[in-house]
Amino acid sequence: MSRRKNRKQIFTNVEVIDAGAKGKTVAKAEDGKVIFLPNAVPGDIVDVQTFKKRKAYYEGKAIAFHKLSNKRTEPACEHFGTCGGCKWQDMGYEHQLFYKEKEVVNNLTRIGHIELPEVTPILGSSEQYFYRNKMEFSFSDSRWLTIEEVQSDEDLGDRNALGFHIPGMWDKILDVKKCHLQADPSNDIRNAVKSFAIENELEFFNTRNQTGLLRTMMIRTSSTGDIMVMIQFFKEDKQKRELLLDFLAETFPQITSLQYVVNEKANDTIYDQNVICYKGQDHIFEEMEGLKFKINAKSFYQTNSEQAYELYKLTREFASLQGDELVYDLYTGTGTIAQFIAKKAKKVVGVESVPDAIAAAKENAQLNEIDNVVFFVGDMKNVFNQDFIEANGQPDVIITDPPRDGMHKDVVQQILNVAPEKVVYVSCNSATQARDLALMDAIYKVTRTQAVDMFPQTHHVENIVLLEKR
Repeated sequence: MSRRKNRKQIFTNVEVIDAGAKGKTVAKAEDGKVIFLPNAVPGDIVDVQTFKKRKAYYEGKAIAFHKLSNKRTEPACEHFGTCGGCKWQDMGYEHQLFYKEKEVVNNLTRIGHIELPEVTPILGSSEQYFYRNKMEFSFSDSRWLTIEEVQSDEDLGDRNALGFHIPGMWDKILDVKKCHLQADPSNDIRNAVKSFAIENELEFFNTRNQTGLLRTMMIRTSSTGDIMVMIQFFKEDKQKRELLLDFLAETFPQITSLQYVVNEKANDTIYDQNVICYKGQDHIFEEMEGLKFKINAKSFYQTNSEQAYELYKLTREFASLQGDELVYDLYTGTGTIAQFIAKKAKKVVGVESVPDAIAAAKENAQLNEIDNVVFFVGDMKNVFNQDFIEANGQPDVIITDPPRDGMHKDVVQQILNVAPEKVVYVSCNSATQARDLALMDAIYKVTRTQAVDMFPQTHHVENIVLLEKR
């Protein structure tokens, strides 16, 4: 049954039947249209109020629950439902894995129209909480208020926050008391910094007015026990800056890299800023199979270290190298995959568009005494051309791990022109992966596919595909 209210439609006793893209679940209205919901679990029976109507679907929210799904579990985090970081915390982990694998298979078959081999079951993460090695928190002098607080007549007290952006709101910050994504001492550091800043009247940032001192804090941890903390200040105030940084160094002597940035521009990205090391080293180390990877404040490294190791092992296994192959590693980043497979290959050629990443790749290769890898920097669609092939050799295997947007069509075409025996395609977005695979389907057959869960409690999933010439 449905009824209208203030031009918004209400559907009653609707069963939630599936989980879809971007972490939303799926129900069907009585008119046959799909309804996307942010706050229900497959198996729930709910009343839905829609807030957006499109030709083929509605967007809505569950406003009453008549029956709760047996796929539900109690969320671990007190901030669940307000913080947008872990949207699937209320779904049992085995069900999260089921829907992640289903989405990958659906994308490959429906978008890519790919004929799939028997699908290797998704590889779950051994750690379902406290698995991230990098977190970024924002300071705000006007924290996000709950509906109860807004309607309350009580004095709300301290309005400062150190936490995460409310989804879709660039200037609203949720004050986080305990985050379940990064292991200790992450929560202790964040809470101590907030308390110390309030006690010592260090001004929290106001994004709208562009005022205040404290902007963001990044915490990086590694499997080697290293800890990096970087504070971003909006302006230089030597006395207050040193007061906070000295407090951090004294209170948490386990911090191996204490750094800061003074960023006076409108946005808080640090990639065009000068990062200054205050105490310790200007980097931390990650380690994998005896290989060391030096990580600085701007470095990209997979944020789930333990599962990154599983992803790289599978990538190497898919390539099934015998030791005499020339391998191209496209979108190599800081060269982690290239160096991880180097001992199984004759030579590895890495290509990446970010100069800092290639500088780090070269430094790490030298650190690891790997002499059969070379790295090139430049826009992939411009660098990866026929001249490049002639200069570096005909690859036997291409490994490609592009960003979420997938590969540029010119890059796909060049892979087809080069036509190596095998292509291993690692993707963090199976929809764009499927699009690219469709372009390659005439020449290559998918002979193996496996999803890997890097981000439990979220809808995100990686997928690896092995392509072999038909």
